[in-house]
This record gives sequence, structure tokens and C-alpha cells, in this order.
Amino acid sequence: MFGLFIITAIAEILGCYFPYLILKEGKSAWLWLPTALSLAVFVWLLTLHPAASGRIYAAYGGIYIFTALMWLRFVDQVALTRWDILGGVIVLCGAGLIILQPQGLIR
Repeated sequence: MFGLFIITAIAEILGCYFPYLILKEGKSAWLWLPTALSLAVFVWLLTLHPAASGRIYAAYGGIYIFTALMWLRFVDQVALTRWDILGGVIVLCGAGLIILQPQGLIR
């Protein structure tokens, strides 16, 4: 399930990054096409998660933050601060609690 969250986050980040390139850095308007595709894939991927939508969105939020920090480090090439790392660990712990809760507690 963690891998599906990561792929979902990458699709969403790409869907936001392409407009950033268009609007902030003056890149080609043709990037609106992969923007639409990325966001459509993102929405489709959300439907593949095997739990109630609210629980998926809550857990996904933590994985999204982790993935965004990895994007910051490896795509934007910005060094993570200790606050970035601590925040990432905290949200991953929260997402982990939601994702890994005992199945008997889920209704």
C-alpha cells in the first residue's frame, strides 16, 4: 500500500509542478497536457486504495508530505533542514498509525 501512496503523490506533485513551470518559469503552454494527464492519473490512483476515502486522504496526506520533501531534496536540489526531517518523520508516524491500524478496529 505504501508504494501506491508514493505513486499517487508523484502523480499529484507532477500535476502541480507543470503549471508551476508554465506560470513561474515561462515554460511552454503544452505542459498543460501532461498536467491534465497527471491529475487524472492521481484521481484514478486514489480510487485504487482499499479503505474508506476519508481514511485514505488522511494517511495519504502524510505520505504526500514525505514525497514532497524528497522532491525538494532531489528535484529542487535544496538541502533538507532538521525541521524538514523532523516534520517528515512525525507525519510518517501519523500516516503509519492510520495505515497499519489493526483491521478489527476498521468499520
